[in-house]
Amino acid sequence: DWTGTRLVFQSTRPPFGCDQIFTMREDGADVRLVSTGSGRTTCAFFFPDGRRLIYASTHLAGAACPPPPDRSQGYVWPLYPSWDIFAADGDGGGNLTRLTDNDGYDAEGAVSPDGKRIVFTSLRAGDLDLYLMDADGSNVRRLTDEPGYDGGPFFSWDGRWIVFRASRPETPAELEEYRALLRQSLVRPRRLDIYVMRADGTGLTRVTRTGGASFAPFMHPNSSQIIFSSNHHDPAGRTFALWLVNVDGSGLERVTWGESFASFPMFSRDGTKLVFCSSRNAAAPRDLNVFVADWPA
Repeated sequence: DWTGTRLVFQSTRPPFGCDQIFTMREDGADVRLVSTGSGRTTCAFFFPDGRRLIYASTHLAGAACPPPPDRSQGYVWPLYPSWDIFAADGDGGGNLTRLTDNDGYDAEGAVSPDGKRIVFTSLRAGDLDLYLMDADGSNVRRLTDEPGYDGGPFFSWDGRWIVFRASRPETPAELEEYRALLRQSLVRPRRLDIYVMRADGTGLTRVTRTGGASFAPFMHPNSSQIIFSSNHHDPAGRTFALWLVNVDGSGLERVTWGESFASFPMFSRDGTKLVFCSSRNAAAPRDLNVFVADWPA
């Protein structure tokens, strides 16, 4: 949470067949299930007071895990129409409240630093765009409208900016492929770059042009640097490391080395800690662990 005393994360662990939302203390103790235990969940985020959090879930469509995507067309992500965003108590998941009620995909939400707004990704208008809503789910307004996938948004710690990942088709053939996959509720994250804009959707700027897949961006509290995960350094595209870049695209610097996968980084509010997921010390293939590191001032 924003006091730095608890973390929220998603995990597939017995007895669950797919991701559920859990919280734990910053030292990894006191793990608690806060989602319903049904369906699949993703993208949890605390409100400022730490008492409530949001996450996306498919549980209203049924208790079973949704079927995996058809990978006969290559590596694709599923966009289950049953995803909706919910709010719940942070200490055990009680007082569950549905925030989105839409036939299409609603997920990838994050709460603003003042706790009044939620930014999220939605397919409600036929394209994967970013939207803003009030904390109770009301007053929904669209922030992006260019064709392509806009997702994984986060507010800067001062609330003035939104940083996100995007895959924008650059040729007619790419646009047709993107739309054909959308009709199957799929998206291919083959090429992703980092973008930033003001919290009202103005001033959109592309930050990276590295090639490959760059995603999971998060701003340092100084609002001038972004940390993110990318595979652009690997010609085969199989390994992901953390990278740091200035908001104007300069100063690209690699942060992690060695492991095959590092991603989902977030800075603490005071900028002294970095939390991220990594394959280092994994007990089995595809296992990820949560790490906290000191970040030099």
